[in-house]
Amino acid sequence: MILANTIVFIVVGFNLSENNNLFAQSDQFSQFVNTSKDQAILQFQTQFCGMNSTQHSNSFISEYSLPQKCEMPLGILADNDSIWYISTKLGHLGKLNIKDNNSQEFTIPVWDSRSKPTDISQTWDVKSDSKGNIWFTDEKQNGIWRYEQDSNSFSFFPVPERPSGFGTIYPVSIVLNDDEIYFAGIRSKSLWFANVSDLKNNSSEGISNISLPLSSFKGIDPDLVSTGSIEIDRDRNVLWISMLAFGVKGQLFKFDLSSRTFTPFDLPQHLDSPVGISIDEKGNPWITDHGTSIFFMVNSTDGKVTEFSTSPLSRISANIPKEFSYTLPYWIKMDSTGNLWFNEHVGNKIARFNTTDGTLVEYWIPTQNNLWAPCAPNESPCGISNALQFSIGKNNQIWFSEWTENKLGMLNGSKPPSFVVGTSSTEYNVKRGETIEIPLIISAKGPVNLKMIASSTFTSTGNFGNSSISFSQDSFSMNSGETKNVTFLVTPSDELANGDYTIMVGAENEEISYLNSIKVHIS
Repeated sequence: MILANTIVFIVVGFNLSENNNLFAQSDQFSQFVNTSKDQAILQFQTQFCGMNSTQHSNSFISEYSLPQKCEMPLGILADNDSIWYISTKLGHLGKLNIKDNNSQEFTIPVWDSRSKPTDISQTWDVKSDSKGNIWFTDEKQNGIWRYEQDSNSFSFFPVPERPSGFGTIYPVSIVLNDDEIYFAGIRSKSLWFANVSDLKNNSSEGISNISLPLSSFKGIDPDLVSTGSIEIDRDRNVLWISMLAFGVKGQLFKFDLSSRTFTPFDLPQHLDSPVGISIDEKGNPWITDHGTSIFFMVNSTDGKVTEFSTSPLSRISANIPKEFSYTLPYWIKMDSTGNLWFNEHVGNKIARFNTTDGTLVEYWIPTQNNLWAPCAPNESPCGISNALQFSIGKNNQIWFSEWTENKLGMLNGSKPPSFVVGTSSTEYNVKRGETIEIPLIISAKGPVNLKMIASSTFTSTGNFGNSSISFSQDSFSMNSGETKNVTFLVTPSDELANGDYTIMVGAENEEISYLNSIKVHIS
């Protein structure tokens, strides 16, 4: 990400440089130096407000402009016929009625950034309870809000901790469980909880915490150690917690709600930025690693990690070096049929992964902002939409916020893809230096122009490193009802260690990609 010269973007866990992973959760957000106030405001608006952003659409995604300028939407909740979102700049709780597309906005009582033209308060999580109340996190005010629809009133519950140097635990993730609320903060080393009935407006009364067992992070700068998110497995009465020192180390914890005990789960060294968590029907957590192109499943019994990759980064900027071409999967959620959905922050896609057959379908977001990638002066299209958070709604509609574009987006997840890719075998054993031949069958459901693509867990970017790959045909057009056979060849590099890997192979057009996951054991 290349920002204007006068902007310094401070992120959690690492320093800003062109070769870093530049899109982590923002902490202090931005500062403007060596410039006048008017220039600073103009540059802020240009960078973050989507002043010239317009609505785009394709066969799967529609976009909706928000009613006011520079809302900077982030946290979002699809709740029946209403889409709730938070304006992190203006401090509004918004409500979009999907039946008539009418919007209402409710002013949050305290929101300091309203009076500070280059400031925001990040709100990552929005949840609803059984009474229809809306709960959401608040970074700068260091607490949790509740909006009661029946009385049109807000209550605020401040966290009884303000870490020195940050002034906020940076609340990031909420779980509601009957009359209990659990939450975590990026800058906190604790799991926080309360009985909802004990909470009082503008008071920390009733809020308690349990320290997280972080002995394995010993020796790492404590300011780098942060909480990614939390998720509940109600069937087994446990919470899962992701912890990370961004780019250094990642770990998971399972917290038993009955015994109040933690069980740690170590992760491979390269999975050092786990954030999003979703739990499958077997109780296994699925995690998005926001420092790579990898998402993965952890066996909740033995801790074995199974990794998958997104498709390769493409169409963002030709100036991104291959070794830094991460898609950065961010948050992950499961729909009612067991499919996993996640957003690819820099990949600029919303993805669906079928945990039964291992297929991955990715949907391209039709907005790109060239201020958010190292775009050449005449490189167009270029950039990303900053689709930072999403929610699964009715009829498999996936609603997402475009933080810097002043828009919401909706993906019609029920619409069938325009082509599918299949294979006759999904598991191979191979010795280093040997070649695997993977047969693929592409079936067109309509006229399509396709390009064959592949990625792997050989590297954290999803690229194949020094392994060699080739397709029998790289690109082609197909008519509706037509099928085509393509062969994919891969020769694992001698540098790869023995073990289990995953290859993702398939095809893409301008709107979607469709990949199969292939298990590969190298010996």
